[in-house]
Amino acid sequence: MRTFALAVGSVGVVYGDIGTSPLYALKESVHHAAKDGITRAEVIGIVSLLIWAVIVVVTIKYVIFIMRADNKGEGGTLSLMALAQQAFGRRSPVIFLLGVMGAALFYGDSIITPAISVLSAVEGLKLVHPAFTDQWNVIMLAIAILFALFLVQSRGTESVARFFGPIMVIWFTVIAVLGIMHIEDDIGILAAFNPYHAAEFVAGHGVIGLLVLGSVFLAVTGAEALYADMGHFGRRPIRLAWLLFVFPALTLNYLGQGAFVLKNITDPKAIENPFFLLAPEWAVLPLVILSGVATIIASQAVITGAFSLTQQAVQLGLLPRIEIRHTSETTLGQIYIPQVNWLLALGVFALVLSFKTSSSLASAYGIAVTGAMLADTGLFFIVARYVWQWPNWRVALFGIPFLAIDLIFFGANCLKIPDGAYMPLIFGAVLILMMWTWVRGTRIINEKSRRDSVPLVDLIKMLEKSKPVRVAGTAVFLTADPETAPGALLHNLKHNKVLHKRNIMLTIRTEDMPRVPESEKLLIEELSEDVKRIVVRIGYMETPRVPHFLALARRRGLDFDIMQTSFFLGKRTIKAAATSGMPLWQDNLFIFLSRTAANATDFFHIPTGRVVELGAQVTV
Repeated sequence: MRTFALAVGSVGVVYGDIGTSPLYALKESVHHAAKDGITRAEVIGIVSLLIWAVIVVVTIKYVIFIMRADNKGEGGTLSLMALAQQAFGRRSPVIFLLGVMGAALFYGDSIITPAISVLSAVEGLKLVHPAFTDQWNVIMLAIAILFALFLVQSRGTESVARFFGPIMVIWFTVIAVLGIMHIEDDIGILAAFNPYHAAEFVAGHGVIGLLVLGSVFLAVTGAEALYADMGHFGRRPIRLAWLLFVFPALTLNYLGQGAFVLKNITDPKAIENPFFLLAPEWAVLPLVILSGVATIIASQAVITGAFSLTQQAVQLGLLPRIEIRHTSETTLGQIYIPQVNWLLALGVFALVLSFKTSSSLASAYGIAVTGAMLADTGLFFIVARYVWQWPNWRVALFGIPFLAIDLIFFGANCLKIPDGAYMPLIFGAVLILMMWTWVRGTRIINEKSRRDSVPLVDLIKMLEKSKPVRVAGTAVFLTADPETAPGALLHNLKHNKVLHKRNIMLTIRTEDMPRVPESEKLLIEELSEDVKRIVVRIGYMETPRVPHFLALARRRGLDFDIMQTSFFLGKRTIKAAATSGMPLWQDNLFIFLSRTAANATDFFHIPTGRVVELGAQVTV
């Protein structure tokens, strides 16, 4: 029963994006092939391409293979990167580049999905009311819906998410029924199950075949969500929902649309919008409304995914600290990130106003997803070879075909670059540059700090010989390096010339796993009678809550009064250095990113009234 409930929930969250693909995938594929008219063989070839793209990319590659590579139950590009990294024990440049590329391109997908999904649904109103033949009315309504969607993100998605599963179950049932109703329009469409027709179409159409292939890929956008959301629902419910419900519904709808086009092959209206014309005239408006709700759910899924990905990137040190708000006291992972939310909103509005129609946006869609899928494929086979110890022949047997398919789709989508596909590539490139700069700059600063620092053990010996004035209470010093004396401690001794009776050196380390069990979270060392060192291990999907860690330490026997505890934080003022390891422009970018970082007090959830910040100036 629990598996069934999780499977229904996964239909709402995991399959929202791929579930709305029938709105535009076949339509755009036929548009590319129908510039000089379209033949019966071409329609069957396109439907065959759609069905086999879904079978190969989604069912075989993701459901059967890539979902096996879970990191303690969690999926997604950064989870896969962390899993691959474990095999090397250090940060590998190739693994880092693949992980960052996949993550950055996912953000590109997060901007395009809401724009194209909502626009394509609202465009269905053209069949219902003449006012929507004016595209600007469509655009304004789409922007209003999207603005409302981004506005409610701060309230959390927990209450809304309860309805996602049942609504999407209705959606997939409706599109399956619509498909079944029209397959009899031309029973010959069943020939699309033969992959020969797909191969013949691509081989016989040259550049047009590649352009169509780029549009066919729209049918599998959202496939990476199966893997990314594995931690929320589990592998088995997601697989069952796909194989027994979602995949049959999508296949039936593509067959129905294909048969409808074959029956009306000389009618331009049938080719212009085959999905909505599957419905009887009385049902078009309800179908438009249902598709609008489905596209909102699809958009919600990628927005939530962007929030989760950002949290993982911050914890893994790929981005600066950022304000993360928890919107639920009971549900793990329900978060809201204001900066990401409104940056996504601005990007979505800009795309809608720039491209104006879903057909134009389809030209920009796909390349971000193909790039992210390429990254997933590369990371998966690194895991297979070095973590699972697959022999080289086995890696090549499965890896080369998948890589070839990804490259073909990527190449087909590259043909869209002049028509708008450059947008997600530029966005992804900017994010890759930001992540690379942040990682590189952080490493330079940490190396400089380590060179200029005093070993903690040596400082304790010095303090035993030359004892400073003692004050009552406990001082907690946050430090990135547990082996060296925190800068805040040195500044406190230098300027205030005092030391608390109890001192705790607290280091928080993010591990290459989603969550660390409570029993393994803390390592407590007694360095002297009045100095303790605590190293906290957290997963990249956990929130660093300092008061919670101290409560765990107190249960482990550490004696202190939280009401007499002060928290000392080092605050760095960063300046560019002429002799830095980075170019000046990258120094300035790193400085800009560091200034946008969230306040450490808020990020670590430290009581604001008990914090003392001591500044230091460093160069990068």
